[in-house]
Amino acid sequence: MIPVKSYAAYQSAAALSPFKFDRREVGNQDILIDILYCGVCHSDIHQVRSEWGGSIFPMVPGHEIVGRISKIGDGVTKFKVGDLAGVGCFVDSCRSCENCKEGLEQYCRGCIPTYNGYEKDRKTPTYGGYSSQIVVDELYALSISPTLSLERVAPLLCAGITTYSPIMHWKIGKGHRVGVLGLGGLGHMAVKFAVAMGAEVTVLSTTKSKEDDAKKLGAAHFVVTTDDAVMRAQRNSLDFIIDNVSASHDFNQYLNLLKRDGTLIVVGIPSTPASINNFALINGRKKIGGSSIGGIKETQEMLDYCALHNIMSDVEVIPIQKINEAYERMIKGDVKYRFVIDMATL
Repeated sequence: MIPVKSYAAYQSAAALSPFKFDRREVGNQDILIDILYCGVCHSDIHQVRSEWGGSIFPMVPGHEIVGRISKIGDGVTKFKVGDLAGVGCFVDSCRSCENCKEGLEQYCRGCIPTYNGYEKDRKTPTYGGYSSQIVVDELYALSISPTLSLERVAPLLCAGITTYSPIMHWKIGKGHRVGVLGLGGLGHMAVKFAVAMGAEVTVLSTTKSKEDDAKKLGAAHFVVTTDDAVMRAQRNSLDFIIDNVSASHDFNQYLNLLKRDGTLIVVGIPSTPASINNFALINGRKKIGGSSIGGIKETQEMLDYCALHNIMSDVEVIPIQKINEAYERMIKGDVKYRFVIDMATL
């Protein structure tokens, strides 16, 4: 077994603190990654605080992992020692269902999350990237370009693919007017990708002070959603809205902004279910769709696209010892736009 240092929550809503555990030995198709950086996702908070239910403790969060390979199994063909590699939101799947065969492993019923889950033996907990090392099958690891800043790449493994995937699925691009609801870790990546694809982007936010940042990211318009007069003026103006908000909010308010046949794309996960007024859908034949991260093939495609177009997350790098403070700041929206842990501080 491989001894590993980490930070973990020992019980629901507890502060994270040092925790030691063992990773499995490197198998025939496994790679061992020395973790250099790990992004901090709002879903880490939801799960540490048991806001979605089903949390397993002790919990080592983290699914935006980048590092360097220090050991490989004899059967590994995709990587070599010294390569940069990343791990996203899952580390395995059943490999045989329709979703897996189509490269949509994230929808596999046997998908194994990077943390807060169990290995295929259904007994061994999975522990995430707030740790010194991780062992993963090479088929579930991503190649990272050395041309990009590693700390700014880490959030692409969740925030990046979570927004890239629906943009590609709905073929959002030139000629589309797209609203991006929420300018946080997910939202700022949605703006970057939608702008890169040629869409006209409107940022929808409760925070007026974010307008300058939205424009710098490439947004053409900015709407303060608490201004009723401005919101009325924006009705029936957008083809799509990408909803990145993880706090409870009124979906109906934003459905009114969509044109006929417009789509509200949900990627944020509030802790309480949304309530939908049927008239908001019927009046304009509007739709609500959802999207969850991306499969390995699409995630690699996204990383390659980012390397080609120099697209990265905007981050604040922190030592692991400030993770609890970072959680509180995230809840207050006090980060531009993703915390990333420098794992050398562990």
